[in-house]
Amino acid sequence: MDKLFDPNGVGVANGNYYGLPFSEAEADLVLVEAPWDVTVSYGDGTADGPEAIREASTQLDLYDADYRDAWRRGIAATQPDELMREQSRVWREQATTVIEALEAGEQNDNTTELLTAINRACEQMNEQVYRKVKSLLGQGKLVGLVGGDHSTPYGAVRAVAEHYESFGVLHFDAHRDLREAYEGFEFSHASIMYNLLRDVPQVERLVQVGVRDFCDAEQELAEREERVVSFTDRALSHARYAGRTWAEQCAEIVEQLPEQVYISFDIDALEVQYCPTTGTPVVGGLTFNEAAYLIWRVVESGRRIIGFDLVEVAPAPVGHIDEMVGARMLYKLCCATLKSQSGK
Repeated sequence: MDKLFDPNGVGVANGNYYGLPFSEAEADLVLVEAPWDVTVSYGDGTADGPEAIREASTQLDLYDADYRDAWRRGIAATQPDELMREQSRVWREQATTVIEALEAGEQNDNTTELLTAINRACEQMNEQVYRKVKSLLGQGKLVGLVGGDHSTPYGAVRAVAEHYESFGVLHFDAHRDLREAYEGFEFSHASIMYNLLRDVPQVERLVQVGVRDFCDAEQELAEREERVVSFTDRALSHARYAGRTWAEQCAEIVEQLPEQVYISFDIDALEVQYCPTTGTPVVGGLTFNEAAYLIWRVVESGRRIIGFDLVEVAPAPVGHIDEMVGARMLYKLCCATLKSQSGK
């Protein structure tokens, strides 16, 4: 670490998250950006999330009572991928054409060809993320992915699965994301958990927290699939109204997780005031502190966080709320991961 770095000083816009002075080689944890939101089904803009979070992150102070000095183990980031971001813009326009035709009942040979091309582009994005994360894991790094929409962690989880025989996924989200090829897009943001259950047998448990907007088929799959454990927003809130504390509920959630945990955090798991610009906001949800407390309980239980993603943050047109919340939650995830690995 640069000896001239002042953790109590002004955050320096040095291109790194939080203005930290670490290179990839020096850091224990490396963030990979995936500026991609081709198949989002409502609002877009999450391809701009990584840059917005990075810019907002320098406004945060580094002291965290839960994970004091965890940042000193090093948090760095790969170079921003402007080519992926530009490709996302191009393919997003094509995907919008397909979605509008689908909604109007006007599918034809042209839209079918476009859909095939978009699925191929998404597959290539997944492969690119996979290779990048695999390389970093091979260097002994911990890796967090910053999206982009919720399709982007697919390649990252595949890479993690090659390093760990089994693990659980702690899934914070308003949605189950258990749709099969939603709107015809095999790698839709609404299909990420379906795809992981299908393709990554190392995922021994999928624990979904805060989910509150899903279709009948997703509910049926969640009930049928033994690996899925649900803590819906309705069930959690009803239990609180009946007198159960959040601490008691978190203990129950953590108990369902195996010793190794990957955290997939969709920002729309939170109440809408924390993420008003996210692509598909849903009323209800967790407070920031409730989500942060659950992550802390995972660490306190002795479980190891082996990777994570933060997705679906879209920069706010005014006020910077979305990216500031995203930057703070990302910092919690980074520090929790580092502390869980240190055993301290």
